[in-house]
Amino acid sequence: MITLDEIRRPIEGLLEEFDRFIGEHFTADGELLSEMLHHALSARGKGVRPMLVFLSALLHAGEASRVGQRSHLAAMLVEMIHTASLIHDDVIDEADERRGRPSANALWQSRNAVILGDYILARNMSIGLESGQFDLVTHITRAMTTLCEGEVLQSENARRKIVSRERYLDVIRRKTASLLAVSASAGALSVGACSDKVERMHRIGEALGMAFQIQDDVLDYLREAETGKPKNNDLREGKITLPLLHVLEHASAERQAELLERLAACHSDNEAVEYLQAVVEGCGGLEEARRVMEEYITRAQELLREYDPSPAREGLEKLARFIGERLS
Repeated sequence: MITLDEIRRPIEGLLEEFDRFIGEHFTADGELLSEMLHHALSARGKGVRPMLVFLSALLHAGEASRVGQRSHLAAMLVEMIHTASLIHDDVIDEADERRGRPSANALWQSRNAVILGDYILARNMSIGLESGQFDLVTHITRAMTTLCEGEVLQSENARRKIVSRERYLDVIRRKTASLLAVSASAGALSVGACSDKVERMHRIGEALGMAFQIQDDVLDYLREAETGKPKNNDLREGKITLPLLHVLEHASAERQAELLERLAACHSDNEAVEYLQAVVEGCGGLEEARRVMEEYITRAQELLREYDPSPAREGLEKLARFIGERLS
């Protein structure tokens, strides 16, 4: 099984520099805000988006010595947008945990968590604009609009009880894949790659992002997964993700209504959760979701083969495999 250390190897020095870059640029006045900011930045997770930026930059620059401050800026912009979005997500979902630790809203209440997310976004944009790298800032910040559109679309789907694979894929393309897509494309842009290569990396990142979210949706149903969130969290929040969607697609109207009624009860009824878990397992929902996820992995791998072999290409290929294999 691929490890994160293997993926990081070609860009290990760049990632160490990036951690220092974040530490130098993200500080705050005031004891409470400093404490909240430290909490948010000390649990940034796997760092998939910065890895994608630097691997893409290295792929097009050829040598790590040619990957400079523009790439660090690009990695910072995408990572801090992601960090702020998770804080806001936890407020919206009223989540008490994030990656096995108390969420910001659980520790400091939702009001302060929203302010923390806003502060991170504001500081991020300020650093970006002060850098004068307006092409990078413009390229990356478009993803913020897409993220918000995805969140609202997901809420609309839930409110109107829309059951559609097309709508589901549109939501995850906006909410998750858009930021991985812009991570890959910004890495190429940061080292002066031509527009065709920037667009190709965008397509690679989007395919990886689609696979990443579908795998997340599968992991929510796996009892052996270690996601840092409660098991069956999506069911408890009434979310229809691909494993359950596959079951609904093949159910009669009457059966659909019954399953949706069970889903509506999941927030407070453990028996409803266990029932839908068993239905998804028994009706091939997990197998179908994995099949679709693998299609996106294959798409990314095929696009990567258009590049000559190199440590950066190998790192991206390993990242693709890691996304499909991970259990956390």
